[in-house]
This record gives sequence, structure tokens and C-alpha cells, in this order.
Amino acid sequence: MADGGVIPLGPVELAIAGGLVLVAGAVSLALRLKLEHKLGVAALRTVVQLLLVGYVLEWVFRIQSPLVLFAVLGLMTAAAGRAALARSSRTFAGAQLGAFVTLVLTGLTTTFAVTGAIIGVRPWYHAQYVIPLLGMVLGNSLTGISLSLDAVLTDLDEHRERIEMELSLGATAWEAARDSLTDSARRGMIPILNSMTVVGIVSLPGMMTGQILQGASPLEAVKYQIVVMFMLAASTSLGCMSVTLLVVRRVFNERHQLRTERILRR
Repeated sequence: MADGGVIPLGPVELAIAGGLVLVAGAVSLALRLKLEHKLGVAALRTVVQLLLVGYVLEWVFRIQSPLVLFAVLGLMTAAAGRAALARSSRTFAGAQLGAFVTLVLTGLTTTFAVTGAIIGVRPWYHAQYVIPLLGMVLGNSLTGISLSLDAVLTDLDEHRERIEMELSLGATAWEAARDSLTDSARRGMIPILNSMTVVGIVSLPGMMTGQILQGASPLEAVKYQIVVMFMLAASTSLGCMSVTLLVVRRVFNERHQLRTERILRR
């Protein structure tokens, strides 16, 4: 290994790491948790997906084409939107498109703001910076959007009597749904807020750890991680607020009536 480089890993090292999963499977068998099959499938998917991504990214990094970059970003965002909805117990017509547009607006805007204005990536379509940063943004944003979406739809569905009473007394859709919206946005923000609270004390985030393993100065790695945490907080909060506002537009009509039949249970 060269000074400041990364220690290369071969098949033997990866196989030894796989033994850690076998240990978890053995514990599952011993305690009759019946999780060994799921662990095996999850481990296999992890290997296949990450190796495939590794080969694709090597190809994308070599090409350095804006068209290829945006094709990859589009696929990543579409997959994130689908994953966000898959975790919600309720949905509504057009939710898939709404989640995708929300992630595009919040994720891409935040990512390119960081790469262009803060880091100063040149050229602006440098895939080696844009794709990993967007991946982190989407991973956190989809969790927040999923939690907020599920919370606001559940609250509007289960408390429709209270909301309809407020509407009958002259409240607007926004006024009647405000408590549901604020509580749902807060719930979606909990994971990123928890991460920001304990970062550096309890956990060392992946990007910071990776840079340190590559030989970067810990202080320089910390600076990048601070930028990343602020980026994740901004994109997640914007995503949570945007998706809850979208719900109000879809489940209330122009006469400020709550249309609970538009809330679909899975």
C-alpha cells in the first residue's frame, strides 16, 4: 500500500467479511429467530448490487458526460421515490410522480448547490463528486419523506371528524390540516436530527471515515462532513415539508373539503 492510499481488498478478505454474516445467521438459528434466510438474501443482494454499481460507476467516471450523468441521477431519483412510497402504509393517486418531483427539486438543487457553490467542482458535471453526494441526499431524504407521508396521510384519515368539524366552522384546508402537517414534518426530520446530534461523538459518518481511510487529514474530513450534514438537513427538511404540502393539495379540493376517499390504504 502506498502512503495515503487505501488498503486493497481481494476475494479472500471479502469472504472473511462474509463470515460475519454467517455468525449472525448462526445466532438466528440458535435462537430460532428464523432470520437466516432473510440475512442470506440480503447479503447476496448487497454483494450483487454493490459490485454492479462499482462497475457502472467506473464506466461513468471515465466518460464524464453530462447526458450519462443525468441518466444515472434520474435512475437514482426514481428508485428513491419508489422506495419512499413502498414504506408508507397509505398513498394517493399521483404519489409516485409527486415523490419523484420532490426528490428532484430538493435533492438535485441541494447537491448542485454544494458541488458548485461550496466545493467548487470543475467541471460542474464531475460524476465522482455529484453521484456520491446525491446518493447520500436521496438516502436520507427518502426516509424523511416516507415518514412524513405516512404520518400525514394516517393523521388526516384517522382524524377526519375533527378536521371536517373545523372546516365546517370556517377553517381553511391549511388551518384544519396545520397540526397534521407540522407533526408529520417533525417526524420526518427525526432521523437526520438524531444523526446531527450524535455525529462525531457516537458515530463517524461514512464519508468522513472513507476520507480518513484514504489518508486525508481528519480535520479536512471533518470539514467535508459538516458540509454534508448541513446538506442532508436542508434536503430532508425541504423534502418533508414539500411532500406534506403536496398531500394537502391532493386530498383537499378547491372548496376546502377533505376527500378521504383519495387516501388509499395499501
